[in-house]
Amino acid sequence: MSTFAQRERLLLADLLETAGPDADTLCEGWRTRDLAAHVVVRERRPDAVTGVLIKQLAPRREKVLQEYAEKPYEELIRLIRTGPPRFSPFQIKQLDEAANTVEFYVHAEDVRRAQPDWAPRELDPVFQDALWSRLERVARLLGRGIPTGLVLRRPDGQTVVAHRGAPVVTVTGEPSELLLFAFGRQSAAHVEVDGDQDAVTKLHGAKQLGF
Repeated sequence: MSTFAQRERLLLADLLETAGPDADTLCEGWRTRDLAAHVVVRERRPDAVTGVLIKQLAPRREKVLQEYAEKPYEELIRLIRTGPPRFSPFQIKQLDEAANTVEFYVHAEDVRRAQPDWAPRELDPVFQDALWSRLERVARLLGRGIPTGLVLRRPDGQTVVAHRGAPVVTVTGEPSELLLFAFGRQSAAHVEVDGDQDAVTKLHGAKQLGF
């Protein structure tokens, strides 16, 4: 049976293929080719991925990303569709679902929403609940460095505190949109932002939101 991660993986591959290698994305400085290379390196080169967390290893990560970005674009798309190599921990269904559902959803929207003719995507309630569950787990990590208090709220009133502090800004939207906001895609997320105007301005300008 297909999982959310598998579904989002295939959608991302389709979007990247349709957009071509040189289309815009929401990831600053990245074209679709760069985003495709990132997805492949994340799954197939764990030796390079540590550069995200360890500053001293960042140059190695950038070098590997550049090497993959120079591969034929069709090969990158094929590797995304194929999935992780045989002995990768991502082959474990539960780990793949936990680690990749949000990753692929966010990157799919990075491609979709950077295009001038994009349209909202209807997501079923079960998937929205799954995204909310994941947001609850990572909200404080994503909001750890921002200069205001931040509460994320679903339309039904459920909330999660992303950062404790004052003044407090409350961001309301569907889980899918809140995830995009919390992952640093504030300008592309369809949400309502309420709070002190100075705090709202600081939050929108915060580079620390997300990874």
